Amino acid sequence: MGKTGCRVIDLPRVADPRGNLTFVEGDNHVPFDIARVYYLYDVPGGTSRGGHAHRDLQALIIAASGSFDVSVDDGEHQERFFLNRSYHGLLVPNMVWRELDNFSSGGVCLVLASAVYEEDDYIRDHAEFREVARARRAAEPAPPSAADAA
Repeated sequence: MGKTGCRVIDLPRVADPRGNLTFVEGDNHVPFDIARVYYLYDVPGGTSRGGHAHRDLQALIIAASGSFDVSVDDGEHQERFFLNRSYHGLLVPNMVWRELDNFSSGGVCLVLASAVYEEDDYIRDHAEFREVARARRAAEPAPPSAADAA
């Protein structure tokens, strides 16, 4: 798992000379029920998508065709992932800012989401996101120290 809590997961592949098959089951391959599926395509060169975080929603981002980059930020750490295999998915937890760019020609981004669309779940301003993320970290209980374990 990366510093932001994001991680690439391998999805099942069924190899067949007629063409391969990959499937995703909610609460099995991803740690949530799949409530919504959407995809991005025909993204013009030099354009980015995303540019937001979710308060509660979790997502699995898959390069169904072609490739693209996903930059993530948890308010403290930043990471960049290159997706180019339809049997890999980037698991993005809630409260992680995401931006997608560098789409290849014909690139298709498939997203499996843990919740239906709700505008109130979105944080679309990066400065606001950093403030909310900082406040959430400050409110979290401190991890137990070595002295507590003794």
